[in-house]
Amino acid sequence: DLLIQSEAGFVSVTGTPEEPSKAGPSIADIAAGMYAYTNILAALLQRGQTGKGQHIDISMLESLAEWTSYPLYYAFDGAPPPPRTGASHATIYPYGPFPTGGNGTVMMGLQNEREWLKFCEVVLQQPAVATDPRFTGNAKRVANRDALKALITEAFEPLTAPQVVERLEAAQIANARVNTMHEVWAHPQLKARERWREVGSPAGMLPAMLPPGTWDQGPRMDPVPALGEHTDSILAELGLGEAEIRSLHDV
Repeated sequence: DLLIQSEAGFVSVTGTPEEPSKAGPSIADIAAGMYAYTNILAALLQRGQTGKGQHIDISMLESLAEWTSYPLYYAFDGAPPPPRTGASHATIYPYGPFPTGGNGTVMMGLQNEREWLKFCEVVLQQPAVATDPRFTGNAKRVANRDALKALITEAFEPLTAPQVVERLEAAQIANARVNTMHEVWAHPQLKARERWREVGSPAGMLPAMLPPGTWDQGPRMDPVPALGEHTDSILAELGLGEAEIRSLHDV
């Protein structure tokens, strides 16, 4: 997976200016699996209409190159690719993590000029910053991100993270907590959406997250099978008779 992340260019645009990084999850494996899944579904739909099947060939490199298409097209015909900017956005600013007082951090993203005006008025409480010639328009804010980051950090320093979030909510500006894995286990939205279930296993009941999407009848969540539990039924589906299956057990 790491090698494909590197070959597809993902690592080159991920991380800090000083050091490239891979993704935390195995995204090349996952991308290939998701494209295999969607291609199978598309082939089944086509077979239902035409009666003809399809040979499907999925490449990890092609899958992750598709996922990396934004920075890829950004660098078309020798144009410079987006720089590595850590958790901040490479081409929109302010967009990313910002420190607050009390060693807190808020993640926020401004995406248009309406939000920029509200940010200066409600969050920074410095309306004059909105018309500062260094920051009028996203391109200028990106070019002067260091100066703007210093201004924002100074404004946030007397505030706790919850106080900053309260102002962001009042300004209707998107924001998020930087949750740990432990906090995701207890995420209130996952709980409200009833995404956690329990499934049986040889080791007892285990927590399991429902697959994304909600069906009227609910997705299938079978127990985790024991080693060899389904061997006989699978061999039977493949056309082996009881005598043949018993002979395999004796090998």
